[in-house]
Amino acid sequence: MGYMGIVVRTGPGRRTRAAGAVVAAALLCAGTAGCGAEKSGGGKSGAKDPHMAPAAAVRAAAKKTEKLTSLSYRMSGSTPEDGRFEGEGAIAFKPPAMRMKTRSLDQGADASVEFRLTGGKLYLGGDAIKAGFDEESSSQLDGKNWLATDASALGKGGSGAAGQGGALANRADKNPAEESAFLSDADNVRRVGDETIDGARTTHYRGTVTLAQMRASLEDEDAATRKRREKSLRQYEELGVDRLVMDMWIDKDSHTKRFRTRGKGDSGRLDITITFKDINKPVTVQAPPASDTFDLADLTRGLEG
Repeated sequence: MGYMGIVVRTGPGRRTRAAGAVVAAALLCAGTAGCGAEKSGGGKSGAKDPHMAPAAAVRAAAKKTEKLTSLSYRMSGSTPEDGRFEGEGAIAFKPPAMRMKTRSLDQGADASVEFRLTGGKLYLGGDAIKAGFDEESSSQLDGKNWLATDASALGKGGSGAAGQGGALANRADKNPAEESAFLSDADNVRRVGDETIDGARTTHYRGTVTLAQMRASLEDEDAATRKRREKSLRQYEELGVDRLVMDMWIDKDSHTKRFRTRGKGDSGRLDITITFKDINKPVTVQAPPASDTFDLADLTRGLEG
C-alpha cells in the first residue's frame, strides 16, 4: 500500500502539491504490497475444492500471486483524506513496467492522473498534475503535459522532488494482489458464498485481521517478504487503522479475482476494491514523446534557483 502526494519544493517554506488527492488514492490502491514472480510452490487449488478450509483456500490463492509475471486490474473505493476514486492499470514485474490511470470523483473536473513506468523512467501526466501547480511552477513546464523522473533516484531519502517521490517509485512495480496473504492470518475467515464476477464463477471469503496479527505473520517469512509487507503495515498505522475487514473472491483456478479492504482510520473510513482482469499476459508501456516531457529535476532546480 502506498499513500502520498507528489510534492515539488519551490524554496524555503513554499511547496506545491501536485495531484495530491488522486496520487494518494492511486498509490494506496496500486501499491498494496510486494513484488510478484517469486518461485514458490503451490498447485491447483483452493476455491474449486469445496472441502478445503476457508483459510487454506485463501492461503493457496495468495501463494499463487507470488508467481504472477504480470496482471491488469481496475480499482475503486475511497480513502479518508481524499474521498472516492476509480482507475485501472497494468503491471509487469520483470523487468518492471507499469501504466495506471486514476481519477478522483470528489475533486472536480481536473482530477485525473496517469502514471507510466518504463525503461527506468517514471512519467506523470493528466489534468490533476497541471492543476496542482501554481502559476510560477506552470510557467516552467512550457506547455508540456508530462513530468519525467529517474525511478532509480527516488526513494533514497533525498530532498526535493526525488525524496518526495520515493514511495511512488518503490511501489510502481508491486503486485496489488499480494496483500491478500494477510487474510489467511485472520481468526474468523469464512466462506460467504459463490458469486460471478465478469463472467467468472468465484468463491467469496471474508475475515477480519488486526495489524498485530499481520505483523506476527511476518515472523515466518523471508527477509525480502518481511520488508515489503512491513511497508504496508506502517502505512496502515499512519492512517490510524488497527483492524481490517478483507474480502477475497477466488476463481476455479485458485487465482484472486477481486480483493476488498476496509478499515476505519483517524480521519475516516478506508474502502478499496481491486478487480483483476488479465494475468500473465504481455504488458506494453509506451513512454510519452520526449518533446512533450519535462524533467522533474529540472523543474525543481528552476524553481529553487
